[in-house]
Amino acid sequence: MSKQELEVIGQDTDGACCGRLASAPLGDERAVELAKVFKALGDPVRLRLLSMIASREGGEVCVCEMTPAFDLSQPTISHHLKLLRQAGLIDCERRGTWVYYWALPGALDKLAEFLTTPRSAQAPA
Repeated sequence: MSKQELEVIGQDTDGACCGRLASAPLGDERAVELAKVFKALGDPVRLRLLSMIASREGGEVCVCEMTPAFDLSQPTISHHLKLLRQAGLIDCERRGTWVYYWALPGALDKLAEFLTTPRSAQAPA
């Protein structure tokens, strides 16, 4: 039996799974993955939709409740929601004629962790 120590890849030095912005330069795959998420969040309508979904008490919201908050057609709202789903930020379920959406906490947590700057890397005040 070998007592060789195996290297754990995909972790930074403090044990976090995805690394932080200030911990090391991004690899190609991770940059593509994050760019897709940031591109989805780069539109004010999508950012507002995600905020409406994530802040909803009970954790989910019907598309019928979100559409009136915008001066956009229902197909346009559905398109924005589809892009948020494709970016891995939300998920949904059809119930009868309506679709209910909820934020994927793991995705939001990974994004927040990536953007968090360790105290030692912050510029002095």
